[in-house]
Formats: sequence, C-alpha cells, structure tokens
Amino acid sequence: MDLQLEELQSLSAADVLRESVAVPRAAPRTFAALTLTLVFPFSFAVLAHSLFTHPLLLHLRHNPSSAAADWILLLLYLFLYLLFLFTFSLLSTAAVVFTVASLYAAKPVSFASSLSAVRPIFPRLFRTFLWVALLMLVYNLALVLALLPLLLAPSSPLVIILIALVLLVFLAAHVYISALWHLASVVSVLEPLCGLAAMAKSRDLLRGRVRMAAVLVVAYLTACGLVGIIFRAVVVKGPREEGSLGVTSVSTKVLIGGALVAVLVVVNLVGLLVQSVFYYVCKSYHHQQIDKSALYDHLGEYLGEYVPLKSSIQLENL
Repeated sequence: MDLQLEELQSLSAADVLRESVAVPRAAPRTFAALTLTLVFPFSFAVLAHSLFTHPLLLHLRHNPSSAAADWILLLLYLFLYLLFLFTFSLLSTAAVVFTVASLYAAKPVSFASSLSAVRPIFPRLFRTFLWVALLMLVYNLALVLALLPLLLAPSSPLVIILIALVLLVFLAAHVYISALWHLASVVSVLEPLCGLAAMAKSRDLLRGRVRMAAVLVVAYLTACGLVGIIFRAVVVKGPREEGSLGVTSVSTKVLIGGALVAVLVVVNLVGLLVQSVFYYVCKSYHHQQIDKSALYDHLGEYLGEYVPLKSSIQLENL
C-alpha cells in the first residue's frame, strides 16, 4: 500500500476507491491470476444463472400445474447456484484480503501462496458468514412482519407512505448489515477473531465511519444491480417479453453478455480491494494500528511457516 496507516484517517470514499484500484499494481500477476480463477467464476455465476432459471420460471408461470419434477429441477438449480456463489465469494474474499495484507506487511506474494492460505482461512470466514446469514434471516422475517399488516390493510395514501417508510428503514438496515459483513470478513482474516466476535469487532470499527461505509456499499450494490438489470434485459429475456430490449442476434447477445461479465468482474474485484483498504481506514480512524511484524507472522501461520513465540495481532492506541 502506498499510504501509511496514519495517513488513511483523512481519506474520503473517493480516495479509498483510488487507493484500492492502485493496490494490484504492486503484484499484477498475482491479482490477475486470482481474478481469473476466483473472481471470474463468481461473477459469471451471478449473471449466467438466470439463463437456466429464467426459462423454468417462465414455464412454471404459464403452467402452474406443472409436474413436481419441474419444481424440483428449479430448486436444484437454485441450491447449486447459491452453493457455488457463496463458496467462490468466500474463496475470493480470503485470497484478496490475504494478498492485500501481505503487501501491507511487506511479505512476498504469489498466486501459489495466496491459494495456499485460502484453505486455513476459509473455515474462519465460513463461521462469520453463518452468523451473518442468521442475521439476514432475522432481518427478512422482521421485514415480512412489518410489511404484511400494511399490505393487507385497505389501500390509502397513509398506508402507501407507511410502506415507503418501512422499506426505507429496512433498506438502510440492509446497507449497514452488508458493511458489517464485509468488514467482519476482513477481521476474520487479519485478527484472531471470527463468527460473532468478528461481527462485534466490525461493529466497533464502523463507528464514526458508517456514512463512508454506506456510500461504498451503495455504490457497489448499485453497480452490480445495473449490470444485472442490463444483462437480464438484453441477454436473458426474449424479444417478445416485457422489458426486453429486443436483441435477437445470438452473436450480439454473446458479445454484450461477455462485456457485462467483464464489467462485473472488475466491480467485484474493486469491491474486495475496497473492503480490505476500508479496514485500515477504520483502524486509523480509531487510532489503532497493526504491528507489521506481528501481521507478517500471523499471515505466515496460514502457510504453515515457522512463527516465533510472540503475541497475535493486538490493537494498540497510537
């Protein structure tokens, strides 16, 4: 990283983005290999899964009494998609966060070392993910319970206003949970914490930086959403479907689809880099630092390297 930790405190969201984009220049081959092997499959799955599920959904919508096999096939597609998606999401996070931290600690990086570190990091990230998944389950239940009475009530201007307010509140909560999850993922890699403890640490780090986190998360979700909408309208939907842009040429769809996948790959890679840099921004804001020698040893533990007897990463006031 080009900036020192104490210099990160005054960065704006735009500065964080610029600093994140500059990180791969320190190890271009490593990041290129990680992008092709981990970030690309994840991004491709996000868009391409609708090519399989969309025809099934159309068939089930026009034939509500379809055989149970069609429903089972749809559920199987969705299960495999979610399994693949979350697996590569965690793998990408582990590899990118480890590589960025290695650069910060002046530790040699390579594609092989980053992949080797993924295996011991993955269980820690998975435990954190399970707690976030539980939190999202509670969030969705609360959203349903809050909206259901309003949707069942007679339509009126007051009811419409209340629905809009509820959606606005829960949208803000969704952005906060997303920021909490991404920061907790970095904590799970760089500190001896995972699961609920990593989420609690992430919550503490977010204090005072919630607005910046919200800007970064909203920008990331907006970019992903726009790419997904364009992909479904141009590539997935047929020319006669409502909302389609009427692109019929297969070669044109392939070219546009490939370009959109490439855009999403860049968006996801930058998002992973941003969450890594944002962790240091939060640490700097709270006047905390990471001992680079301790971080060096901590990262070496993932690779099975010999580590002298010394304390793990500790948070110390400057």
